[in-house]
Amino acid sequence: MLWAISRVAAPNFAAMREKDLQAHLDYLHSRKDILVVSGATLTDDGKGVIGSMLIINVQSRAEAEAFSDGDPFTKAGMFKSVTITRMRKGQWNPQAAEGA
Repeated sequence: MLWAISRVAAPNFAAMREKDLQAHLDYLHSRKDILVVSGATLTDDGKGVIGSMLIINVQSRAEAEAFSDGDPFTKAGMFKSVTITRMRKGQWNPQAAEGA
């Protein structure tokens, strides 16, 4: 099952990002078996981070929550909200993301 995890950055996100970035990247790499796509969500001008979006493939909401809760960024309190939504794969066109 696919789950979309949308996270909104807390006010302290920018100040804390560099401190926890490598641990966050290592965590995502360690979970590449379930991670479909992930990335920061940005302001329209692309200069500011407003949160993140992740799509993962796990069997339950509990597993999706555990994945999100295990992220060092989450553990550090860098998000003011997290929304986890089950989704189904409709269209799949990863080539459209090339060069993004």
